[in-house]
Amino acid sequence: MTKVITDAEAAKLIQDGMSVMIGGFLKCGSPTRVIEKLLENGTKNLTIIANDTSFIDSDKGKLVANKRVKKAIVTHIGMNPETGRQMHDGEMVVELVPQGTLAERIRAGGAGLGGILTPTGVGTVVETGKQVIEVDGKKYLLEKPLKADIALIYADKADKYGNLGYFGTTRNFNTVMALAGATVIVEAEEYIDGALDPNEVVVPGVLVDYIVPKEG
Repeated sequence: MTKVITDAEAAKLIQDGMSVMIGGFLKCGSPTRVIEKLLENGTKNLTIIANDTSFIDSDKGKLVANKRVKKAIVTHIGMNPETGRQMHDGEMVVELVPQGTLAERIRAGGAGLGGILTPTGVGTVVETGKQVIEVDGKKYLLEKPLKADIALIYADKADKYGNLGYFGTTRNFNTVMALAGATVIVEAEEYIDGALDPNEVVVPGVLVDYIVPKEG
């Protein structure tokens, strides 16, 4: 059975109120076409988990600007002023997470772990409401794992089996999110109706449910 679907079909899999991990680092390695269809569909009340909320006129940032996001779990919002405005006005909940902690929480979710221990944030406001665990005389915060209904990610290459290849920094959060979404949707810049060279495979096809090839 083919894993290939259109961007419109992919967007229909993402329903109001779902949690969605979205790959990318600002505009680098971000899925854009499915997000455009989500905007057309009016999909709303999403919880997004991402490195950032991008720019106001790009990918994840458009979801924020159009008020489709009820909560954002991210590391950085500085490039999108609308995120800060909605946060301060109580229109959207923003959970700011240190970047390494976010990556490890996602990894823990994909690996089925109960959480991670990190010294980052000990003794700061980040510690508020969290369990502090001491190991060999050093304090750590217990950070709980993150999973999502959907992982919407990007790949430079995808083959018909769902194997994914990347070039440079397009890997960013895309690779780790492939482990932590109940359903994994990939926007592929290049689709190969065959098999990738095994040396090119970064994310194995067993993790991928759907592929959205670039049109044309």
